[in-house]
Amino acid sequence: MANKVYTDQLPGRTLVVNEEEFLFFSGTSYLGIPVNSEFRQHLLEGMARYGTNYSSSRNSNLQLQVFEEVEEYLARYTGAEAAFTMSSGYLAGQALVQTLQGSGHFIYAPNTHPALWRSTADEVTGDYDAWVGPMLRNVQASGKTHIILVCNSLDPLKARNHGFSWLSALPTDKQITLIVDDSHGFGVTGEDGAGIYAQLSARLLPNMRLVVASSMGKALGIPAGVVLGDKELVDQLRRSHYFGGASPAIPAYLYAFLRCESVFREARVKLYANIAYFLKHLERPEQFSYFDRYPVFGVHQPGLAAFLQEHGVIISSFRYPTPADEPITRVILNSAHTEADLQRLTELIHQFSGE
Repeated sequence: MANKVYTDQLPGRTLVVNEEEFLFFSGTSYLGIPVNSEFRQHLLEGMARYGTNYSSSRNSNLQLQVFEEVEEYLARYTGAEAAFTMSSGYLAGQALVQTLQGSGHFIYAPNTHPALWRSTADEVTGDYDAWVGPMLRNVQASGKTHIILVCNSLDPLKARNHGFSWLSALPTDKQITLIVDDSHGFGVTGEDGAGIYAQLSARLLPNMRLVVASSMGKALGIPAGVVLGDKELVDQLRRSHYFGGASPAIPAYLYAFLRCESVFREARVKLYANIAYFLKHLERPEQFSYFDRYPVFGVHQPGLAAFLQEHGVIISSFRYPTPADEPITRVILNSAHTEADLQRLTELIHQFSGE
């Protein structure tokens, strides 16, 4: 595991630490939006119009149109019937699960993000694939008529894409609500980066209800969260105290989001090209865990992070979920990286592997 580094500068493709520049292959800014000049320009336009923050309630007698415009766009973009935004993915997730609390029997998949926990008792560790069989038996045997299944769309720590083939094995005589956290996929995976909603929606049986909760702060670089689902559920969330009691997303960012569709598209194209370039130039790609067109590569070689840091490259490496656990090490690409950056990275990986 590499040593911790401290900086007061925003990382992009590089990071400056103690006046020394490192290549930076970490973080969750997959599309490089925080350092994208066109996005920043639209954000400044938004701030000129709306200010730096909107310190009010969505239930106020003053209504900013940008909130409804973004939610209507998100519904069209993802194929959902309706969308609901809040100031963070965590808050959006809490609004969702706390509103549904008591309406059904919750079953959590391993390593579901705390944003979707009702309490710490919902924490489940283990392997996703190993969870599926017992979960299906649990659902079949349950005397509850409404089952609420909660899981992630993928595992960004182990760079694994979750399969949902088990949906067809769920019973048809119970009401099933599937809640999926798509925070690490939204903006990158799915058609035009729209995430997992449309993919799962097409596979639902008549007794199933799909709800997707996501941060917009990772690939899309927007400090906000979204819930995608049917209009009845979204209306229920709008009636919750979370909607009226919490400050909304910053309007200037939503303004920029609506005007940067082409920015996100171009950044995705660049990201996919970077992924392809990296894989093409790796001598032994089997040394990493990865899946198609996703920018996270799980590292299986102990010592790689420290070696790279000694040679001017910082990758993601930290103990998770507690300081007592083994380090999780990953190479994470973003749209800002150049071919020269990727060439330097692969050269160092080959050098390390050959030692």
